[in-house]
Amino acid sequence: MKIKKSLTRDSICGIELYQHKDGYRFSIDSILLAHFTRITKKTRNVIDLGAGSGIIGLILARRYGWISIDLIELQEGLYKLCLENIKINKLEDRVRVFRYDIARIHKGLCNELKPESVDIVVTNPPFRQPGTGRISPNDERAIARHEMALNLSDLFSSVRFVLRNRGRLFMIYHPFRLTEIISTMKEKQLELKRIRFVHPRKGREANMVLMEAVKMGSVELKVEPPLFIYENKNYSKEVNDIFEYFACKN
Repeated sequence: MKIKKSLTRDSICGIELYQHKDGYRFSIDSILLAHFTRITKKTRNVIDLGAGSGIIGLILARRYGWISIDLIELQEGLYKLCLENIKINKLEDRVRVFRYDIARIHKGLCNELKPESVDIVVTNPPFRQPGTGRISPNDERAIARHEMALNLSDLFSSVRFVLRNRGRLFMIYHPFRLTEIISTMKEKQLELKRIRFVHPRKGREANMVLMEAVKMGSVELKVEPPLFIYENKNYSKEVNDIFEYFACKN
C-alpha cells in the first residue's frame, strides 16, 4: 500500500497501524480494554464489534497466538484500514474483517456471523447520545463517538446473538451511563460480573469504566481497585506495565 499523506503509520504494543490523520484515532482506552480482556487457553473465537482501524483485535491476535478474531466495522474508510493493518501485521491467517452494521447482526442479516458461535466479544462503542456533547465535523470521529448508527439496545442484542452461553463480553465505556448499561444488559441476558473504574490520576473522578459480563450468568459482581492513568505528568507504573505485557507474545 502506498502511504497517502492523509495517513500515519504508528507502532503500538508490538503492532503496526495505519490511521487517518484527521479521522478517528485510537487512544489509551483501546489498550486498557485489550488488557482487561481475559483470554485463556480455551478461548478460540473472539469478535470486536466496532473495530475502528483494528487495534484491539490485532493486539489480542499478536499476544495470544491460538485465537481467531473477526473485526466488525461499518465505516468504509476504517474497514479498508483494517484490511491493510491485518496485512502489514501478517495476521491474515487468524484475523478477518467484515463491513457490517452491528445494529443488524442480531436480526441474522450478517451471513458470516452465526448465532452462539463466539467465546468472547470486545467492544469500545460510541458513548454519547445524539444531541449531547459537541459533534465532530469529521464523520468518522462523529460516528465513532456518538450513537448515530448504534445504540446500546441494538449493541447488546447483537452481543447476545453471537455469544455462546456463558460467553463473555468485555467493554469500555463512560461511567455517566453506567446504570443504563446495567439495565440494558440485564434485558439482553448479559450479567455484569467484573468492573473497574479508570481515573486520569489520583484525586480525579473516573472518566472510563471497564466491564466484563457473562451471557446467562449468575448475579455476582466484583469491583476491582481503580486504575490511574497518570502519575504526575507520566504514565503510571501500571499503565507502563500494560505496554510491556503486550510487547511480549504467548
